[in-house]
Amino acid sequence: MRDQRSPSRPVLLGTLSVRVDPTAERMAIDTALEVGAKLILANMMTLPPYPLTVMVAPDYVTLAHEEDLDAVRATAARAAALGIATELLRVRSPRPLTALIELAHDRDVGMLVFGPDRSRISRRRFSAAAKVVRRDAPCLVWVAPTG
Repeated sequence: MRDQRSPSRPVLLGTLSVRVDPTAERMAIDTALEVGAKLILANMMTLPPYPLTVMVAPDYVTLAHEEDLDAVRATAARAAALGIATELLRVRSPRPLTALIELAHDRDVGMLVFGPDRSRISRRRFSAAAKVVRRDAPCLVWVAPTG
C-alpha cells in the first residue's frame, strides 16, 4: 500500500547577505532529504534608505560586495543536485529579520535553519539575530553553532 501522507512542510534556510555556514547547510539539506520537503534558501539583505535608488533602479540597490551571491547560489545548486526541490530567494527589507519571520509564516515552514557564516558576520549581530529568530519563529528552529 502506498504512503498517503501529506507533503512535508518546507525547510527554510536563512542567511544575512553572507554565505551559509557549512553546518547549517548540512542540517537544512539533510532535513529536507529525510522528510522529503522543499528547501527554501533565503538570503535576507538590508534595504538601504535610498528612496531615489529604489525608485530608479531597484535591481541595483544591493552592490556586489554587499552580498555573497555566488556562494549562496552554490548552496542552492548542491541541494538541487541531490534532488531536493529548491527555491532561492533574495529578499531586500529595511528589517531583514522581520522579513525572515514573515517568510516563515507565509510559507508555513516546518523548520527554520538560521545559518549565516559566522566568520563573515559580527558576533554581536549574529547573537542578536539568533535571539530574534528563536523568539519569533513560528516553527522548529535550528541555529548555527557558535564557534
